[in-house]
Amino acid sequence: MRIQCWFTTVAVACLFWLISWVIAPAAFAFVQVELSDLSYQECPSKFSEGLVTPGSIQAANCYIITGKAINKSGKPVINADIFGRIYDANHNPVFQNRTRLGAIDEVPPGVSDFEVRITVSANQPTPLQLEQFKASGFTGKVRR
Repeated sequence: MRIQCWFTTVAVACLFWLISWVIAPAAFAFVQVELSDLSYQECPSKFSEGLVTPGSIQAANCYIITGKAINKSGKPVINADIFGRIYDANHNPVFQNRTRLGAIDEVPPGVSDFEVRITVSANQPTPLQLEQFKASGFTGKVRR
């Protein structure tokens, strides 16, 4: 009787293991997206009127960073976070202790254009220096 109970337990465990392979949800891979041809320009006046830096009343300037996103995965990348370092003309960081700058909703396979809007304190001199830019996301929807 004890051996029969043991075999039943092992059989049920194996059955659950096999079912988990069939019914398992798709795994979405973390994908690196290369960013190139970076440049920036001032925002149109409708975006930048009356802007202040987050958490203060200090005047700010609005810029749009543009470039090319290169997705070599062969699958669309969803909600790719953009990371990078931005320095002012004196090589002072524009964003202290922050490298995430925004996101791209969808990056199709191949090369595509992207843009992200940033707000920079008005007392930081230009030209801005854009360094170490990259993006990463997933090949499927992660959050509901």
